[in-house]
Amino acid sequence: MIPPNHLSILGIIHTAISVLAIVFAVIALLRDGKINPLNTMGKLYIYFTVAACLTSLPIMKTGHFTPAHGMAIIILVLIPIGVYVKSIKFLGKSTDYVQTIILSTTILLSMIPTTVESLTRLPISHPIADGPNAPVIQMGLLIFFVLYVIGVVYQVIKIRAAKKSKPGSTPEVV
Repeated sequence: MIPPNHLSILGIIHTAISVLAIVFAVIALLRDGKINPLNTMGKLYIYFTVAACLTSLPIMKTGHFTPAHGMAIIILVLIPIGVYVKSIKFLGKSTDYVQTIILSTTILLSMIPTTVESLTRLPISHPIADGPNAPVIQMGLLIFFVLYVIGVVYQVIKIRAAKKSKPGSTPEVV
């Protein structure tokens, strides 16, 4: 039996894929101001996020379905919506906003199990938190939520400014 604080081979693969997805998201956000599914960093984020979600599903540390599995399923539903939202006609000119909010939301949702798993496993000899309700985890999640809100507001302002400067066009880089 694997000790509770150690990762299985699948857990190690999942963790590596997940870390890369987050790295690609950070690079995309810093470089482009958003996750753009049409460029390399955006595509890499999406591919690695989907792979991270799929590899998370068979991992059952507690022996059953957990909220982290539910989060992976929600992300797997949001990703294709975020990628293809621009083809949804009834949304009209709001598709840039909807895409940005949805893809940013996938990052926030990814950070929830990332925070919980990291802080309840590291350091291996004496983890920082003893469970998902530990104050340090709750504070970490609050920080990520505040960063998410600030980031989405910033992105929406940038999209609006780009649309005002070029009426009738869709901004490629925000």
